[in-house]
Amino acid sequence: MKSTHFAKTGEVERKWVLIDADGATLGRLAAQVAKILRGKNKPQFTPNADTGDYVVVINADKVQLSGNKADKKQYWRYSGYLGGLKFESFKDAMAKHPERVVEHAVKGMLPKGSLGRQQYRKLHVYAGPEHKHQAQNPVKIELEG
Repeated sequence: MKSTHFAKTGEVERKWVLIDADGATLGRLAAQVAKILRGKNKPQFTPNADTGDYVVVINADKVQLSGNKADKKQYWRYSGYLGGLKFESFKDAMAKHPERVVEHAVKGMLPKGSLGRQQYRKLHVYAGPEHKHQAQNPVKIELEG
């Protein structure tokens, strides 16, 4: 009798993946990065276990939005106090910290809870073409679509 195999935490083989975000659309890039972080591209994917790979995203400062979203998109944060709601436009965020824009998009596509936080820790985003993970020999992959 055959039974379904569920991956355990210790038996998952993790690879390092390098993705170049130059000219990529933010949402499509984030969806594919989240898929790799979760491990949905592997045959041993288990929803309640972290089976994903490490992802290094370079050139985050060259990511784009489709249409006129670059002018209208806003990020907000709330301090908890009256009048403490702060807004930041997409263009301002890209000028100040483009890494956070990509991280924010990917984080929203991961599961909420401790498993999602564990998967999010395997993401490394850099604004330029340089990264500090050469020792891990990340395999460069092309984005789908």
